[in-house]
Amino acid sequence: MNDYFKKALYFDKEKDVERTSNRIKEILRDKLKKRGLVVAVSGGIDSSVSLALSIEAIGVNKVYALLLPEKDSSGETGDRGLELVKHFGVEYEEKNIAPTLEAIGCYSERDAAIKRVIPSYNDDWKSKIAITGGLDGRFNHFLLVAQAPDGTMYEEPLRLKEYLQIVAATNFKQRIRKTLEYYHADRLNYAVVGTPNRLEYDQGFFVKNGDGSADVKPIAHLYKTQVYELAEHLGLPESIRNAPPTTDTYSLSQSQEEFYFALPYHKMDIALWAFNHEVAAEELAKELGMTAEQAAYVYKDIEAKRRTTANLHLKPQLIEKVKEIQI
Repeated sequence: MNDYFKKALYFDKEKDVERTSNRIKEILRDKLKKRGLVVAVSGGIDSSVSLALSIEAIGVNKVYALLLPEKDSSGETGDRGLELVKHFGVEYEEKNIAPTLEAIGCYSERDAAIKRVIPSYNDDWKSKIAITGGLDGRFNHFLLVAQAPDGTMYEEPLRLKEYLQIVAATNFKQRIRKTLEYYHADRLNYAVVGTPNRLEYDQGFFVKNGDGSADVKPIAHLYKTQVYELAEHLGLPESIRNAPPTTDTYSLSQSQEEFYFALPYHKMDIALWAFNHEVAAEELAKELGMTAEQAAYVYKDIEAKRRTTANLHLKPQLIEKVKEIQI
């Protein structure tokens, strides 16, 4: 990375922690009128830093952590989540949400859609969705990737109907987790922490009324690269700081760029910053080691994601304003 882009993502970590801590306390006191914070911890970098910042702001005794695995969750992320809560000594509860997901049809509805694409698929297989096309200037399209118990891999294009059903069923996971977060928040008179970083928040990489729902989002102003830097600054366990980001949503291992973003997060951070600051595609291309045409495609993908996910940021829309209620 050249000096220009290094300076672009530089931030004063100590000042950011202080500012975030003060802001969290102010929001709890003046806006939310709540006593503490609930944080669902996945074992990933974003929820881990969000937990650390919550504890930094109001103390470990006013933070409640949740570990909410299900049958497709990676054992490694679960281990990291447990290591984190023990590292901080925060009160926590672990609850496997697989029975609830089973009962409401998360797995069965997903599998029914997969079987229409790969008829031999069964519930002892593993699967994921992958995205392709955008970096080559084509429309993004989705692939279904599945692995049979004998290790044989299958890859098939996804029709819109099956894609939407798989995603809709999978979104149960984030929404059930959020239901439990708000149960404990109501029980304790706490507020719920959301964990999207700036890249995810900007590009709509969250589920509405799922992981996108929260009372306060302490890292939505930070690029993911900065979240990793803050993790080191805050002394998070090395296992968490060194873990590559994953969705931890599908049974097959899946990186975030494989499912959603055009590039790995450290390159997407630079691309998003460059786009926000009107840096020419040619300059971005030099930094990322790609053609100017590819860099222009990345910019178009950023624009497209903002446009198509704008509805995720909307509050419920009223037919007319209720003038007595000012938010």
